[in-house]
Amino acid sequence: MTHNFDKLPEIFARHPQDPSSLIMVLQDIQREYRYLPCEALLQTAQVLDVKLSKVFSVATFYNAFSLNPKGEKVVRICVGTACHIRGSALIKEQIEHHLGIKAGQTTEDMKFSIEVVACVGACAMAPVVIVNDKYHGGVSVGNATRLVKD
Repeated sequence: MTHNFDKLPEIFARHPQDPSSLIMVLQDIQREYRYLPCEALLQTAQVLDVKLSKVFSVATFYNAFSLNPKGEKVVRICVGTACHIRGSALIKEQIEHHLGIKAGQTTEDMKFSIEVVACVGACAMAPVVIVNDKYHGGVSVGNATRLVKD
């Protein structure tokens, strides 16, 4: 996957050019590209004067960051206790079957990614599926695929 990195100078300009900005810069890069491309990490290390190993350490430590491309829509299926008891495993299987990918994968057309997440703190709405930043509660096997239809 190739990218145009014209947005990086704009991202860097929004933050102080020092190591204290590392996480904020990585968040902005992730928001722009839907993951952290290696070229962007190299430029981040240079601009912020941070060792590349430190940049990769931060990028791999936090679950919010990904070194792998994500789809336009990221479908997160909660498997916390309340969601699990109310059938989130079956919902996950239904969405995986519908999209033709497993959790942790992205469709070839880069439209969808599936992630399994621990408790999202919305237990009263269980089971919960999050599509990008929109929470869907009370999801059933019967209506799960409607969340991922184009």
